[in-house]
Amino acid sequence: MNIINLNEENIATEHICCALDSKTSNSGVLAKKEWLNKRFKDGLRFKKLDARGKVFIEYIPIENAWVPVLGKNYYIINCHWVSGSYKGKGYGKALLDECENDAKINNVDGIVVIVGNKKKPFLSDKSFFLKQGYEVCDTAPPYFELLIKRFNNKAPLPHFSETAKQGMPRDIKGIDIFYTPQCPFSVPYIEILKPVILASDIPVRTHLITSKEEAQSHFCPVTTYSVFINGIFKTNEILTPAKLEKLLSVF
Repeated sequence: MNIINLNEENIATEHICCALDSKTSNSGVLAKKEWLNKRFKDGLRFKKLDARGKVFIEYIPIENAWVPVLGKNYYIINCHWVSGSYKGKGYGKALLDECENDAKINNVDGIVVIVGNKKKPFLSDKSFFLKQGYEVCDTAPPYFELLIKRFNNKAPLPHFSETAKQGMPRDIKGIDIFYTPQCPFSVPYIEILKPVILASDIPVRTHLITSKEEAQSHFCPVTTYSVFINGIFKTNEILTPAKLEKLLSVF
């Protein structure tokens, strides 16, 4: 099993797994690679199987994470994905072992990952992590959970910020979409939504999160893509034009 570590030297020539052979996502891939390249100095690791497939893990020290999770001396997993014919062959466990071994070598107190209380699109698989010894250490509405595996049981537990638990102000009318280039599908799909947004009488606002400080003060645990209706969190699933039109139809 050959695992490649992405870095400043090879990121231009290596694929990033989560978006393969898609004209729709080309702009998002470039944005994602630029985002990654700036995060390597913050300790981000991106490890992938040396194969033309979606088999990778991405993680970063919690202090530099682009999510509203507070803690110290932990790693947080941004994304862990094994798909298609690669499932069931031990690749997911091998990649997680890479992360855990890295944490132990660097005297990191543990690892956390954001999941849904049941399987949700664009979130890591809770059941997989529970089988690997992870457990719930915090929750945030409406369905987010923070899983943890501690290597130092005396270390304080990380947790979601109060902002992430309280959400947006409820006096805001319309639809708000927050996103970052961390997901290669976020940027291109925002562009695809523009005709629907321009044709709508209902306000639809898009917000690009541009720094970890903005991300760490976000209104819900997920920052790669989150949708709010009248200030209430609706979904972290990336919208197509048809899905946005459906949301607008309820106003």
